[in-house]
Amino acid sequence: MSKNKIAPSLLAADFGNLQRDVEMVNNSEADWHHIDIMDGVFVPNISYGMPVLKSIAQHATKTLDVHLMIVDPDRYIKTFADLGANVLSVHYEACTHLHRTLQAIKAEGMLAGVALNPHTSIHLLEDIINDIDVVCLMSVNPGFGGQSFIENTYDKVKALKELITRKNASTLIEIDGGVTSKNAKALVDAGADVLVAGSFVFKSDNPTETIKNLKELIG
Repeated sequence: MSKNKIAPSLLAADFGNLQRDVEMVNNSEADWHHIDIMDGVFVPNISYGMPVLKSIAQHATKTLDVHLMIVDPDRYIKTFADLGANVLSVHYEACTHLHRTLQAIKAEGMLAGVALNPHTSIHLLEDIINDIDVVCLMSVNPGFGGQSFIENTYDKVKALKELITRKNASTLIEIDGGVTSKNAKALVDAGADVLVAGSFVFKSDNPTETIKNLKELIG
């Protein structure tokens, strides 16, 4: 089985046919459902909240990878666990006490993720990398789907991989934003483990086939 994962981002799904799109991901070769929760404060957009996640969880048969782009994520950790999140990622920039937040996520039985905005250095994770299950590197400025990929991401992935190896951590590297068939292989070669693909999957003529092609590319 491939260790590299594809996580279609449901932000790019057709909200009028959300159940259909969730089931498409279930039946595809994708590994995770990636779900962006935005509050309009931490990022300049509002996506969807608890009721929509609840309905996604009712239909999803694969890992629910929930990415909180919100201020004060600590208030909602238990809520997201109760809604069925398997992976919960909080933004480094939104957490004053990151270690405490990660412990709280793990205490609820979820994998603990940390997301970094494009300008945030991976070296800030030096002291805490062994407590992180997934680092989600934003390869676009967060808030909207369909943006173009930031090229510096490759260097960031390599530096993060070096840190994980040096600290003997088992942290996965997730890339979120602008992932396509053009950069997927290069990202995995640089050290990425999980690729989030939104518009590239859902705006394609055949999303199932697009996911299959991405999986073949990353091996």
